[in-house]
Amino acid sequence: MNRLTATGDYLYTYAYTNDEEALCQLEMRSFFGKDTTEKIIKSGVAINPSRSPFIKERIELFFEADSLQAIIEKSTEIDMSETTFKVIFLKINGLSEQDQVDYSGKRDVERQIGSAITGEADVHNPDVTFGLIPFEGRWYFGRYLQSEPIWFKHVKKPREYSTALSTRVARAVANIAVPEPEGVKAIDPCCGIGTVLVEALSMGIDIVGRDINPLVVEGSRENIAHFGLSGDVNLGPIAEVEERYDVAIIDMPYNLYTHATPADQLAILKDAHPFTEKLLVVTIETMDHMVEAAGFVVTDRCIAKKGMFLREILVCQKAV
Repeated sequence: MNRLTATGDYLYTYAYTNDEEALCQLEMRSFFGKDTTEKIIKSGVAINPSRSPFIKERIELFFEADSLQAIIEKSTEIDMSETTFKVIFLKINGLSEQDQVDYSGKRDVERQIGSAITGEADVHNPDVTFGLIPFEGRWYFGRYLQSEPIWFKHVKKPREYSTALSTRVARAVANIAVPEPEGVKAIDPCCGIGTVLVEALSMGIDIVGRDINPLVVEGSRENIAHFGLSGDVNLGPIAEVEERYDVAIIDMPYNLYTHATPADQLAILKDAHPFTEKLLVVTIETMDHMVEAAGFVVTDRCIAKKGMFLREILVCQKAV
């Protein structure tokens, strides 16, 4: 590609339900340090869109301009004589009126830019796909990458609990806990049948699991192996964790078989304090007072909804 250099910025498009909005925004803040109620966000942070259950697409920006004509003119600088390409005008629901273009208009814009680029267009199997989108009164153009819903492949597991997190929520939880996996060691010390472990391991997060229940430890190992992943799941209470970790993810036990009393819950949080600086807690009950009593402070939070069922997700840091 001749004379084409990335600016270092990215545009991400999103899709989520009303129930998922708060969880999606917490994931945004974890990735980008900011959120939005729009279905699109611009950031200098590079995230593989397939990591998020909510990101649809990413454009790695090559140029932006105040007008479509300026984008078309800049497109004449692109030489794709050695590779095939196609241009996509992204479809975003909920854009402001100034940024909306109808279907026929989009196809016409794609043809205009495709004609301006030197090289052979291939709409069915291109080597490179470019994306174009208007956003906040400006036009943006760059390399397009579509998200692959990897989490969807993990919905059906050999071992399941009716009260386990959904794969979408589990994937978001893993991202919120470990937005930048490189060099980070994580643990899920109450891992259950491994829903969070599967999502985290599938994204290359360095995480180990643990549970006090031998049946669910066995189930967690089976689920991990079923998807061709590898990760350690140990049997034992959280109090016996000896290694240090950068982050711990604790989905508080609450189902019929592993119901934890308030004293048990506080003990779990206190037992995490010696081995982690960061804690992500998933709970169906308010437990800010317990988090504080265990030596942590809540730095961010959201409510994850599923109909009438509510979970609170707390991002915590060790108190100074």
